[in-house]
Amino acid sequence: MDSERRGRRRKDWQELIAEHKRSGLTVKAFCEKQGVGEALFYSWRKRLTEEQPARFALVAPDGVVAGPLALQLVLTGGERLEIPAGIDQATLRAVLAVLRERE
Repeated sequence: MDSERRGRRRKDWQELIAEHKRSGLTVKAFCEKQGVGEALFYSWRKRLTEEQPARFALVAPDGVVAGPLALQLVLTGGERLEIPAGIDQATLRAVLAVLRERE
């Protein structure tokens, strides 16, 4: 398979996986609706997730924060994780490891 075709296929799967995240459907329901196999969907999602490093976005707090806030992480699913100033590295690493497993 030539690299251009692989690139198109990868882009198609990236778009399909992003569409699933926005859909609110289970993987099973989404795959049935799109006519794709669940195993293939999971395979591509894992492949694409492993290729990309974890990404976080720094955002300004939306209101009053109780205590000093070092940063706020917005996860790909829209969840926000507030990281207080002075958090120890071991705790932060443990939290990030759990978040990576979840994806």
